[in-house]
Amino acid sequence: MGLSRALETLSGQAYGAKQYHMLGIHMQRAMFVLLIVSIPLAVIWANTRSILTLLGQDAEISAEAGQCARIMIPSIFAYGLLQCFIRFLQTQNIVFPMMLSCGITTLIHMILCWILVLKSGLGNRGAALANSISYWINVLLLGLYVKFSSSRAKSWTGFSKESLQNIPTFLKLAIPSAVMVCLEMWSFKMMILLSGVFPNPELETSVLSICLNTAGTVWMIPFGLSGAVTIRVSNELGAGHPDAARLAVHVVLVVAITEGLLVGLVLILIQNIWGYAFSNELEVIKYVAIMMLILAVSNILDGLQCVLSGNARGCGWQKIGAYVNLGSYYLVGIPSAVLLAFAFHIRGKGLWLGIICAVVVQVLSLFTITIRTNWEQEVTFLSHFRLSPFIFFISFSMFFIQAKKATERVYDSKISVNIVS
Repeated sequence: MGLSRALETLSGQAYGAKQYHMLGIHMQRAMFVLLIVSIPLAVIWANTRSILTLLGQDAEISAEAGQCARIMIPSIFAYGLLQCFIRFLQTQNIVFPMMLSCGITTLIHMILCWILVLKSGLGNRGAALANSISYWINVLLLGLYVKFSSSRAKSWTGFSKESLQNIPTFLKLAIPSAVMVCLEMWSFKMMILLSGVFPNPELETSVLSICLNTAGTVWMIPFGLSGAVTIRVSNELGAGHPDAARLAVHVVLVVAITEGLLVGLVLILIQNIWGYAFSNELEVIKYVAIMMLILAVSNILDGLQCVLSGNARGCGWQKIGAYVNLGSYYLVGIPSAVLLAFAFHIRGKGLWLGIICAVVVQVLSLFTITIRTNWEQEVTFLSHFRLSPFIFFISFSMFFIQAKKATERVYDSKISVNIVS
């Protein structure tokens, strides 16, 4: 997902500049890179059981997770291709075919799960197999649309050797994009690993997995808003419309705040019954009810950081995003989570509260960057900010203020040189 998000910047700005043929080139290049990267990821998944055991996880849980991971290995390659198709279509503001494809896939997936999980008796293994099949179905549907849709004639002209060129240039944006996404998402997954060393790992991992799935489900709404603002900002910057890019950010922030408050209210209203959707054990249900209050707060903040991160990607600020996420989650979030969970013995609730601390820092940092953005200069210079991580570690807020001032001075000097020339 992270690597493919470089397409949101590259293809989005290319589409805004009406360089339509480059969209297909960028997508092919991304596909090649992602398929190569999927190979070492597959090796890691094949050794999941050993890795989890080495990290001190419960032997039974490790064995079950390892078995599922092996079955889901084909889904890694499908997921990589799927992300490229999605970015390719998104940057052209093509939404309905993707929605239709995902809708068809979801219906098929429900049937597959019913057959493979319940009827076949495969259980978790059946769920893993259903995931792999469904991802490939979605890839096939979108691939057929890109291949045969006449409306995509300008952006897809067939496979080209040009896509194998300038891969290092693509990676300069793709790697920071991946770091930006991974640093954030891995911190949430780390909570599951940490919960596995509590005295009652079955209960803790079950509840945190339920919470993570719940948070991930409602997070899909701001995730969609994030994709929308990324595309709008990159398109408008590529087309040379700074005011339209600024307006897109303002609109999505208002929508994200409204959505976060409404969804947070729903989470609070269903807190006492939501656990029944996952388990019939009273202990789990009560624990989930307590966690839902924390999830409601987390949802509001996570929605804001999601759309602010989308704006950063649209402007090509992946390096800034990576530094923000590194500091927020690994200098603030994870240490706070460990302190609250183990030192103060709050356990699962402490882990999630630590992540909320990280999201607060992340939102404040990204919001500071956003409100100080000079959109006219972003249109003139589509190059990325180059930041020093050392300065970032000294002070989050002062770093971004000083970095922006330094960038403005560089831009001013460039303008002066151009005028003299």
